[in-house]
Amino acid sequence: MVSGNKPDFSNVQGGVRSTEAERPDFSNVQGGVSSTEELVNPPEQTYTVEKGDTLSAIAKQFYGKATALPQIFDANRDQLDDPDRIKPGKVLKIPPAKA
Repeated sequence: MVSGNKPDFSNVQGGVRSTEAERPDFSNVQGGVSSTEELVNPPEQTYTVEKGDTLSAIAKQFYGKATALPQIFDANRDQLDDPDRIKPGKVLKIPPAKA
C-alpha cells in the first residue's frame, strides 16, 4: 500500500558499472635486450709517426703499457723491419687492445 504521493523505489537495485574496458596488469613484466648479431672488432686506429717517437712510447699511449709494442709491430710488419727503427711520417695501424 502506497501512502501519499511518494514514489515507490522498493524494487530498485543499485550498483556501479563502467563502460571502460578492464585494463591489463603489466606489473610483472620484465624487459631485456638480446641480439643474434655477431660482435665485430672495433676498427683499427692509425698513428702517424713523429720525430722522436718509439714503438714503446706509442704502445704506452694507446694501450697504457710500453710492453704492448709487439701488437703494433706485428700489425705493421708490412712496413717495419725493426721495431727500433721507425721513421717519421709512417702511418702505423694500431690494432684493438688484446683482452
